[in-house]
Amino acid sequence: MKNILFSALAAVFILSCAGSGDIIAQNTSASNTDCYWQQHVDYKMEIDMDVESYQYKGKQTLVYTNNSPDVLNRVYYHLYFNAFQPGSEMDVRSRTIADPDGRVGDRINKLQPNEIGFIKVNSLKQNGTVLKHETVGTVLEVELAKPIQSGESVTFDMDFDAQVPIQIRRSGRNNKEGVALSMTQWYPKLAEYDFEGWHADPYIGREFHGVWGDFDVKLTIDKDYVVGGTGYLQDNVKSKGDKKTLHFVAPNVHDFTWAADPEYIHDTMQVPDGPLLHFYYKSTLNDEKKENWKKLQPKTVELMQYFSENIGKYPYDQYSVIQGGDGGMEYAMCTLITGDRSFGSLVGVTAHEMAHTWFQFLLATNEAKHEWMDEGFTSYISDYAMNDIMAEGKENPTVNAYRGYLYLAKSGKEQPLSTHADRYEFNQAYGISAYSKGEVFLAQLGYVIGEENLKKTIKKYFNDFAFKHPRPIDIIRSAEKVTNFELDWYLIDFTQTTNTIDYAVSNVEGKTVSLERIGLMPMPLDVRVTYTDGTSEDYYIPLQMMRGEKPTSATIIDDWAWANPNYSFEVSKEVKAVEIDPKNWMADINRDNNKLEK
Repeated sequence: MKNILFSALAAVFILSCAGSGDIIAQNTSASNTDCYWQQHVDYKMEIDMDVESYQYKGKQTLVYTNNSPDVLNRVYYHLYFNAFQPGSEMDVRSRTIADPDGRVGDRINKLQPNEIGFIKVNSLKQNGTVLKHETVGTVLEVELAKPIQSGESVTFDMDFDAQVPIQIRRSGRNNKEGVALSMTQWYPKLAEYDFEGWHADPYIGREFHGVWGDFDVKLTIDKDYVVGGTGYLQDNVKSKGDKKTLHFVAPNVHDFTWAADPEYIHDTMQVPDGPLLHFYYKSTLNDEKKENWKKLQPKTVELMQYFSENIGKYPYDQYSVIQGGDGGMEYAMCTLITGDRSFGSLVGVTAHEMAHTWFQFLLATNEAKHEWMDEGFTSYISDYAMNDIMAEGKENPTVNAYRGYLYLAKSGKEQPLSTHADRYEFNQAYGISAYSKGEVFLAQLGYVIGEENLKKTIKKYFNDFAFKHPRPIDIIRSAEKVTNFELDWYLIDFTQTTNTIDYAVSNVEGKTVSLERIGLMPMPLDVRVTYTDGTSEDYYIPLQMMRGEKPTSATIIDDWAWANPNYSFEVSKEVKAVEIDPKNWMADINRDNNKLEK
């Protein structure tokens, strides 16, 4: 009996703690321990879609493996389509926030019964035993018949009915460009459980968090509809009457999306040593817009190559760019974008959404809690990709992000980046924080540690945390491992507070330069001194708490200890002018005091 017990415990330990690369304990960071775990799901679904009523019936078999060290007494499912009903939290929030998203406004409140979205769970069983469950808005609360032990796999069988809402936000039918079905967040999706517990967030407005697993989906739909999305289409397409059944298999993803329309044109283009790209767009677009979709295809090849080279290799065999949705949104192995665009806009939205494949889908951060790691990092790398592929010629491709952040920092409306995505007081503050300040975080990290070190950090971060769920500390730990610097101060001040950067040249007297720290956030400084003889010299002032200096050709002088508000140094010649951060890589909120000229 003792040996059997030991073997069982050993199996649980292996299940809970084995991993590759930098791995994460159930109660600490992914970067500094040796015990990573994450839950696993395997979905099998059979879906029968009625394209006339926009209703569908679903059968779902879900094998859930509890890789946590905890015993689970309940589980939760997301029922995202329930957000598109009058009186839902998404509806109420949109009608009460000061600056509602124009795509939503009060549109949900005006939906008629045949226009709303819903997912109704008719039955749910755990290993054959009927379960009690309650639908609470967009979340299904499930009372288990038997607790799920650590290391145990259980099977949930569900029957459900659903209706596709009028397209309002991300999902829906008949979007403004006439795409019939944009099927995102369309199925009962098991909520994530990790070392922080359950993440059964209601669907109010922001984005998602999912469990890694394998999907096997059989979709029965009108035979005239062209379907694209997540997963590999199997060869065994079956037809019966006016319908066909398509079989998709998607390995190791945390969501499943599809779109369908009878008027889709379907093109493909192969990426050398990469995936096959698929393009789905409406044949009803005018000739100019259809030509834009043709010209987009070789640019998408270049984008795929750029991201694979600068972040990490794309791991799947296909990727699809699909006309649908309400703007642009990333999903597993695909994106949905509106397609009635100019060529430049079409490439730009594709660049951003494709970049999300790395900075969200493969590096699967919790978008409700760390939205800036998703949107900001994506904005950073897609701005660089556009600058390269579209030959934009920008010295600093992130300049607009700095401009947006500085506006927010001085507006009085800023909240810390650690704010839950649904808890921003203003939509504008959320948008600037997630996209612009998140992008500045990464761009300015390059200023702090050096551009080459940042490139290494991005690749290490991907290699360490792809197919996991990294948190803010993990990007910093990747940077620390590349540089041997101490960088927690940067993460704390820039993401957990609204402290600002403000350094000033306070005085120039002869050969003495005096500087002042006005803002609370510490930074190392690049300083350019111009002499009266017309020559200039660059100096680098290390931040003492950083415990290191970035690679630089500048003259390195004494450290600046943050608590000292003032700092002076001597130079060899008479000074004419001094400028802090002459390349504008530091997000200093008042650049007027960065330069002093005698």
